[in-house]
Amino acid sequence: MAKMQIALNLPQFLQWDDLKERVTLADRLGFHSVWTCDHMWPPSDRGGNQLEVLTTMAAIAACTERLRIGTLVICNSFRNPALLAKSLSTIDNISHGRVEIGLGAGWMKGEFRAYGYEFPTPGVRLKQFEESLQILKLMFTEPQASFKGRYFTVDNAPNNPKPTQKPHPPITIGGGGEKVLLRLVAKYADRWNYSIPESGAVDHKLKVLKEHCAAVGRDFNTLQISEQIMVCLGRNKAEADRMWESPGHPMIEGMKPSAIKGDPDSVAAQLLDRARRGVNMVMICFGDLDRPATMELFGREVMPHLQ
Repeated sequence: MAKMQIALNLPQFLQWDDLKERVTLADRLGFHSVWTCDHMWPPSDRGGNQLEVLTTMAAIAACTERLRIGTLVICNSFRNPALLAKSLSTIDNISHGRVEIGLGAGWMKGEFRAYGYEFPTPGVRLKQFEESLQILKLMFTEPQASFKGRYFTVDNAPNNPKPTQKPHPPITIGGGGEKVLLRLVAKYADRWNYSIPESGAVDHKLKVLKEHCAAVGRDFNTLQISEQIMVCLGRNKAEADRMWESPGHPMIEGMKPSAIKGDPDSVAAQLLDRARRGVNMVMICFGDLDRPATMELFGREVMPHLQ
């Protein structure tokens, strides 16, 4: 069984100094990566703080040395794709090649409306998303990019410096739409990420994804699989149960259907079961907002079983 990559989902609604503490600890403990999100306010709290995704990534790049820096996921509709390519290329240079690009078509209507973005139908958002994926790859690889689509156009657009990673940073696409979204994964992505909506039918989704890979001439085995997952970890079962019943994380109730809990041995066993099912990376949200003591416990007593 291949080594499992362990990633940390960051609670981006914390103050920067608290987030920085978690990021630098993850760097020291040997986590593969940390993953930000692209939302305008935190879960269920329209008045709460939420650090913007790209500036946060750049700040993380400047205060870490080894940790990879991802997005789960950038909302395609919030930024012009050519400018997004420029921003991500810059962060890849700042980090000396540690960017992981996560992208999605967008779904949270309230954010679109609040910030003045149009919220077209799912079909239109997916067509826009595919055009953006094409533009990003051109901007990352061509001396000057030109593309004329229905929704986006670039005309001999330079993007220098190019990303440090060649041909470009890895691309993760999240979501489970079977007709279009998973086809885009097969065609454009290096990794498919799934979460609660797909977790109950992941075997079926993987079957569909394999069919899309075959249709576009893609070797399915070149595609990484990741899962976003909530973990309630305690030194013993009682501690884990307390975190489960009185969580500090606003997303925990929504993520409980696929969440795991227990002491270090139990959590390690449940994560290894994911690895046996073909998951290459787990993107963990700890139920106590990634409290440093919990991260230390995970790094000391769980992570060695997964490496």
